[in-house]
Amino acid sequence: MHARFAKSLLCAGLALLVQAPATFATSFQDLAGTWRGVGRVQLLSGQSEALSCKAYFTAKEAGNGLGIALACASASNKIDLRAALAQTGEAISGSWEERSFNSTGSVAGTFTNDRIDLTIDGTIKATMSITLEGKSQLISIATEGQGFRSVDLELERS
Repeated sequence: MHARFAKSLLCAGLALLVQAPATFATSFQDLAGTWRGVGRVQLLSGQSEALSCKAYFTAKEAGNGLGIALACASASNKIDLRAALAQTGEAISGSWEERSFNSTGSVAGTFTNDRIDLTIDGTIKATMSITLEGKSQLISIATEGQGFRSVDLELERS
């Protein structure tokens, strides 16, 4: 009788584990704070350079808005990105500005399961993804040939 009860209890416990939803960041609140890290910029020439970066993410409007300030520097390049984003469900919209290249435009994308995917439009056209992995944040930017090809960063909360 005890073996049968133990089996039933084990099966019930496993069923609960299988049905338990994964915990993902789905709010801009999860990104709020100061982040620092390193990465690489891939230049149009094919060369790449190491980057050192600092970012500030400010949650606004009860977690439905996000201000981003991202500053990176390499031996010969500087990136100074600002963005103001709004979230409705999984949809993201907003505006951006890159001060080193004197560029502006709009942003549209999604935020699902610890990942933000953005399409950047305007003076510079690009895609950008931000993936949360524990206490780290991976940022990847790919452009359509304006100034640089891509930027890949790994930031840690500081």
